[in-house]
This record gives sequence, structure tokens and C-alpha cells, in this order.
Amino acid sequence: MVKKDSRYIQSMANSVSSNTGKKLIQIDVSSDTVCPWCFVGKRNLDKAVAVSKDHYDFEIRWHPFFLNPSAPKEGVDKRKFYEDKFGSRAEGIAARMTEVFRGLGLEYNLSGLTGNTLDSHRLIYFAEQQGLDKQHNLVDELCLGYFTQGKYIGERQFLVESARKVGVEGAAEFLEDPNNGLNELKEELEKYSTRISGVPHYVINGKHELSGGQPPEVFLRAFQAN
Repeated sequence: MVKKDSRYIQSMANSVSSNTGKKLIQIDVSSDTVCPWCFVGKRNLDKAVAVSKDHYDFEIRWHPFFLNPSAPKEGVDKRKFYEDKFGSRAEGIAARMTEVFRGLGLEYNLSGLTGNTLDSHRLIYFAEQQGLDKQHNLVDELCLGYFTQGKYIGERQFLVESARKVGVEGAAEFLEDPNNGLNELKEELEKYSTRISGVPHYVINGKHELSGGQPPEVFLRAFQAN
């Protein structure tokens, strides 16, 4: 079971938000920025949150997961990577993701590079220090660029520009030092990711768990159960 830290203990003792009188829903999301189902799940979670704001307040936090920790920092061709990884299944997987993304009003794009996601997770951690909304919006901006625009998730310019778009200040300076955020990421990995085998993974109010790119109605049922 997930260990409940002080945030969860406090939220369970005070089941309503002191500011609005609405119940507080805290969601911890483990994901990787090159995981397409993580982006699908995020967009579906956003839909569920949007139709629930009259009833709940939300705190959503994003935590790192590395699907391929040894991925090269310089990046490799995305399409070739998937072909090498999935073999004859690659074309079918790409067609399925194209269909799923179109259902969200997006065009799935396999152009560009894929590779190491460490810097993107460092930046996501940094964004949280400036506000949960900025962190949440940054995750969306990074995924939009990577999955629909052929941007490389490890490119410094893309990361900094994404941060600028969502109002995160000081991103370039933070990323300049490769040690910034590493200890914090390690702590988050140990706390949220060591016992899970895949992403996306959601923990709602420290007790209700979901995995995969769930549709909005599954999130809505989980909110009601909490």
C-alpha cells in the first residue's frame, strides 16, 4: 500500500478545502514524458477534472518514471526506435496511437528523435516549485511538442521554450547545472515508482490507484469513491 505522508494525513483529517468548502482530491501521477498513454491519460484526467470542479478542488502532482533509463542523451530516430523495439508490431501500434490521438483532437507524429527523459523530469520537478498549475501545464506542453510536433524531449531549447510558454521562470539556469534536481528525483522515484511496473499510474487521495490511459468516466468514479 502507498504510505500516507503528512499531506495525505492532513487531507483525510480535513476532507474539505478550507478555502472553498469543497472536498479536496489529491492525485499523484507517475509518468514518463515519452509515454503516449501517459499523455492520453492526462488529457482524459483533465476532462474529468473540468466537469468536477463544482464539487471538488484538485491538487495534481507529477512524478518521474523512466521507461528506458539508459536511453541516449543525444537521441535516436523515433520511428526506427519503435521499429527496433516492437518489430512487426510497430506499424499496428502506431496506427492505434494515431486513432487514439485523433479521438482527442490531436495528430500523432512519429517524426523526430526520442531518447533520455532525465532533463524533462528535472524541469517538471522545478516547475512544481513555482506552482502545481505550472507543473501540470508544463507536462502538457512537453507532451504536445514531443507527440504531435516532432520535438525532441531531450533538447534544451525545446525544454526551456516549453517552460517559458507556461510561465516557469529560470528554467535555463536550472537545467544548466546537471546536478540540479537529481536528489529530489531520486527521492520521488523511491517513493512513487519503485513498486510499479508501468505508467501512467495514479494514486488518488493516497489510497485509490489506477493504471493506464483511463477514460474520463473511470476518473469520475474514482473521485466519487473518495
